[in-house]
Amino acid sequence: TTRHQYTNKVCRSDQIGKKCVALHDYLKGAPFSDYQNSMYFDRFLQWKMLERQPITKDTFRQYRVLGKGGFGEVCACQVRATGKMYACKKLEKKRIKKRKGEAMALNEKQILEKVNSRFVVSLAYAYETKDALCLVLTLMNGGDLKFHIYSMGTPGFEKDRVQFYAAQICCGLDHLHQESIVYRDLKPENILLDDNGHIRISDLGLAIKVPEGEPIRGRVGTVGYMAPEVINNERYGMSPDWWGLGCLIYEMTAGRSPFRARKERVKREEVEKRVQEEEEEYSDKFTEDTEAICRALLTKDPKQRLGCTVEGSAAVKAHCFFKNINFKRLEAGIQEPSFVPDPRAVYCKDVLDIEQFSTVKGVNLDQTDNDFYFKFATGCVSIPWQHEMIDTECFSDLNVFGPHGTRSPDLDWMTPPEPPRRSLLDRILRRHLHSYNQMTTSPTSKHNVHIALYTLRPKI
Repeated sequence: TTRHQYTNKVCRSDQIGKKCVALHDYLKGAPFSDYQNSMYFDRFLQWKMLERQPITKDTFRQYRVLGKGGFGEVCACQVRATGKMYACKKLEKKRIKKRKGEAMALNEKQILEKVNSRFVVSLAYAYETKDALCLVLTLMNGGDLKFHIYSMGTPGFEKDRVQFYAAQICCGLDHLHQESIVYRDLKPENILLDDNGHIRISDLGLAIKVPEGEPIRGRVGTVGYMAPEVINNERYGMSPDWWGLGCLIYEMTAGRSPFRARKERVKREEVEKRVQEEEEEYSDKFTEDTEAICRALLTKDPKQRLGCTVEGSAAVKAHCFFKNINFKRLEAGIQEPSFVPDPRAVYCKDVLDIEQFSTVKGVNLDQTDNDFYFKFATGCVSIPWQHEMIDTECFSDLNVFGPHGTRSPDLDWMTPPEPPRRSLLDRILRRHLHSYNQMTTSPTSKHNVHIALYTLRPKI
């Protein structure tokens, strides 16, 4: 009976496969030709041409400094044309060259381009200025987990909050691992909260793609959070990330990391020895299932560690620690967080407390550097850009056609484009603003996006 059911299943899937191939062959024929000759294809080309417009610093308004990265500051920015807010991570060119960070910077940018998850920060734009390479990322106004663990009262969180964050981190790691990417730098500073209390994994500078069937080697990460196999310079796959999740669950619960007390002065070698040889201690803050998942994730042998067996992330999600988490709702973004940041609060250090970067001297940029910048500064990333057009309602406002399914004027190549409409105030001030023409910047409203669409009419 089992063999008969299996045979039927294979036959059905084979029939479905043949039908899909037949449908694909049909659609790429006459239907696609009809689509190419339609106004809908013209509109599609307009949007794609707008998407591919050059991106420069004038595309954005720059706001206050939010923090500091490895190669430069992070500030808030806003797309002039749509009003969408982002975080701009600036990588100073001379600092990158001095620290030989070109490969790391390009690797982070290329990995961010591939990742599209609600639990990992998204890259929307990559561009360059005279002095810096800029990554425009999801804006996370709620601060990082380190700030929330240690600067919001008694260190640590209640269990339901730990569960929620750990589950979202688990989903983020699962997405990265499905793309064969190991993150390698899980720590509270790299987990950011948004306005609604959801978290995302950030700073993918140490992430790397693992070739299938070829474990990698690399002694990278942050002291106190590196897995034993990383410290020992052994080959590994995704195992260091599950160790990192164990460290985070422990720290969110205990209000301290598992192998070093808060602000404890201890040498790197001593911390690494503790990680390799000592068992972490559990206080009465840990419930039975919280301790159980920490022990399972902080298993020294990666072959025995939770998440590293054939079940992978499914085994982690099935652990009794997550019994109150509905992962389907969580992955759909409809699970309510247990903590929502106050929109009036600033969850980070005062700007004056953020250490300033010193000027880099004795570094000259040459043609080789320009070749690297060309690979880096590729403009907007399709999926986040399209989300921006939808979220800011530009798409619904502008993706319109003529009455009764006819072409709108902006899709008629023979019709000259309309001049931008000016209000009475615009006409009065136009004369007085003439002397400032050289200071004009890029489009600043949805109307300007409309004009851009209008002037980008494809000739088919």
